Amino acid sequence: MAIRTGKFGWLLSAVVCLLMAVPAMADSQARIVRLSSVEGEVEVDRNAGQGWEKAFLNSPITEGTRLWAKDDGRAEVEFEDGSTLRLVPQTRVNFQQLSLRSSGAKVSTVNLDQGILYVNYDGRRDDEFTLNFANETTKLAWPVHFRLSLNEEQAEVAIFRGSVEVTGPSGTVSVERSHSALFALSDDDSYTVAANVDEDPNDAWDKQQSEYHDHYASTSSYSGAAMPYSYGVSDLNYYGAYTMVPGYGYMWQPYFAGAGFDPYNNGSWLWYPGFGYTWVSSYPWGWMPYRYGSWNYVPAYGWMWAPGGWNQWYPVAPVSNPPQRYVSPVPPASPGHRPVMVGKPPVLVTGNGMPKHVTITPGSAGLDIPRGGVSNLARAVDKSNGQPLTVHLNQPVRIVNDPSTGFAARTGTGSMMTAAPVWHSAPSYGRPVSAGAGGAHASAPSVHSAPASSGGHSSGPR
Repeated sequence: MAIRTGKFGWLLSAVVCLLMAVPAMADSQARIVRLSSVEGEVEVDRNAGQGWEKAFLNSPITEGTRLWAKDDGRAEVEFEDGSTLRLVPQTRVNFQQLSLRSSGAKVSTVNLDQGILYVNYDGRRDDEFTLNFANETTKLAWPVHFRLSLNEEQAEVAIFRGSVEVTGPSGTVSVERSHSALFALSDDDSYTVAANVDEDPNDAWDKQQSEYHDHYASTSSYSGAAMPYSYGVSDLNYYGAYTMVPGYGYMWQPYFAGAGFDPYNNGSWLWYPGFGYTWVSSYPWGWMPYRYGSWNYVPAYGWMWAPGGWNQWYPVAPVSNPPQRYVSPVPPASPGHRPVMVGKPPVLVTGNGMPKHVTITPGSAGLDIPRGGVSNLARAVDKSNGQPLTVHLNQPVRIVNDPSTGFAARTGTGSMMTAAPVWHSAPSYGRPVSAGAGGAHASAPSVHSAPASSGGHSSGPR
């Protein structure tokens, strides 16, 4: 007997197709991670049709983004759970996939195209983190810290902590802690495993950055509800503190905020496909306070950040209770999706150009203080007494006691150091400000962004 489908059959087929498509749609939710450190010459292709551009600290990294640390460049990318990827000079990576499954599991696929990549993975077991290099693939299933190197002739995996399994043309090999595996790319990726890890000149920098995150991720004055994300937490704990403010709850404020601090005085507007212009802060702590929660002007305290709104990812965080005549920031209407600078951009001087000291000015709010450069910024605030304070930084990577300031200074490279000229032709625009937020050796900027829309994306990136 022939089966007559008719309208009912067509409808049933459509429903079946729709149900089959739902998991694929649910699994395509976009994720956005953070460019958490930029040193020297680093470029990014944001998959926005602009090609390679100068990379900015705190820039969102989206699916399809490519990142390139050039001859003197180093960069760090921080994921939601605090996992990091670190690029050293002459390293290029491609973020092939950044998505979220309907189960909540995060899916990340990163391709190492060339150079040396440090991987410090702390993800959950149900997350999916894949690294591809040459013809090899490793899927991270447990916490691990390792170095991955790739050139035209060979690739190497060197394990500092944990273990990985690498799969390629020659099969699957397990590489344990304090072991390394060398793959001969010209010989069907045949491999040899050694019971040692040869030291690389960049290992000290990677270790320093890992110690910074490990220490400050667990050092916080916050006693409110737990934050669901870890990226940016270390910087919040290092550069500022939470205060219980009557009528407001727990509020965070950077050290050295002062009367002249404005959270939107220094940064840039960058355009991203699907999201439009997004505010990218120049402050080294400037990730989470601009992606979640809101900025509030609190009498007798000044500008403070209220954590929360974790289900919304803001291109620019909303402003509440601003002072009179304050113009809240709004995305620009720049033609061609060009970056638009506001105030002072973050640019680092590395190597022999590293200064031996920084002068912290009231209102600087941490601008130009290298990440981990001073072991106790809270004590530095007390020392400054509202006046400019010179903090000495020595070149060797070690902890030293500075008798002239009375607190320890951690030496070595950081996230930000000196100002640089605006690098593109798109003009900054907005209103003059009466009190700027200059940083180390910086005068107050004379322009401010125009106001920001407070609309979040409740169903957008996570």
